Amino acid sequence: MSEPRPLGSSALVRLVAGREIATRLRDKNFIISSIVIIVVLIGVMAFQVVVGSGSDESRVGVVGDASELGPAIQAQGEAVGVDVTIVPLEDEAAARQAVDDEDVDGALVGGTGAAPELLVKDRDSTMEAVVNGAVAGVAVAQQLADAGVDLTAVPEVAVSSLESGDDDGERVVVALIGVGVLYGLLILFGQFVAQGVVEEKSSRVVELLLATMRPWQLLAGKILGLGVLGLAQIVVIGVIGVVGALAFDVVDVPGDLISTVVSVVLWFVLGYAFYASVFAVAASLVSRQEDLGTVLTPTTLVLVAGFFVGLQAAGDPDSTLASVTSYVPGLSPLVMPVRQAAGEAAAWEVALAVVLMLVAIALVVRLGGRVYAGALLRTSGKTKLREALRAERA
Repeated sequence: MSEPRPLGSSALVRLVAGREIATRLRDKNFIISSIVIIVVLIGVMAFQVVVGSGSDESRVGVVGDASELGPAIQAQGEAVGVDVTIVPLEDEAAARQAVDDEDVDGALVGGTGAAPELLVKDRDSTMEAVVNGAVAGVAVAQQLADAGVDLTAVPEVAVSSLESGDDDGERVVVALIGVGVLYGLLILFGQFVAQGVVEEKSSRVVELLLATMRPWQLLAGKILGLGVLGLAQIVVIGVIGVVGALAFDVVDVPGDLISTVVSVVLWFVLGYAFYASVFAVAASLVSRQEDLGTVLTPTTLVLVAGFFVGLQAAGDPDSTLASVTSYVPGLSPLVMPVRQAAGEAAAWEVALAVVLMLVAIALVVRLGGRVYAGALLRTSGKTKLREALRAERA
């Protein structure tokens, strides 16, 4: 009877990856954190809807025929960003009663006649300007028409904006939310990788695993398995975010906004590959969960710094700090998406940042793999970096 053929490297890596995915899907902390992220994301969008639906709406009563003044007042309000609702009223008494009962914010009495009057309970300069502008515009139009001026011959001014401000603003908001989610997931999955390494070392499971596979295969399987899980999670969050934005009417989501979400997802892949390797290597230097904080703190601080620089880049994406850090491996996944969304990053800049990130990942994996192999079987206390490299060479 022939002996079974040993598994190849790819099969062993897939085996470890499948084990990591299955373990985390049964982990309550992972499930709870995923639900919390989604609930917070939906809550942020709902909050924007509540905030945005308050002070920019006005109800204006008009006595008599509102067919002429109503559209003019609404158009004037739209020009200054106020959503005006016209309420037809029968007479001045009804107008005063409606204002007193706060059924309307103001009531126009007298129309375009000699002495139009706006009745209000509390002075509102914005509403007063909207109504005055509308009444003046209608009055001027009537006088020109009475004088025989053909208003249809007046050319309409075409407006061409040199800045795509609104679209850029929406893309930056989407990128900021995405970077916040990306930051949280990098911390979360980096911790998962680190905790898994320490658990295997402290329980001596790693000794059994290394009897059938090499250290780099175990490291690659861990990173791949949790990476697939993290990628699936951020894609689901991105889809829910886009659907939620459409449902809540928070932003108009054209192709460029969807491309911003895709950009954040792709940067997650690069950021995860970098940080997961660093977290795994750092965790291999200790043997107890209590010691994880000391070895993970430097890397966590880099992530925190990248997150705050990304926030700063939203306000000034062309600043020297944002420009420089968008090329720095480890910081670029949290800064470059914001600069891309703001339209301040050229294609060659993005390509350069990606290349630098790939080079950094290759170096971290190569050096980290050696440290990981040298420190993995050392289960007593902390292992220094030099000792791990010396043990790997031996």
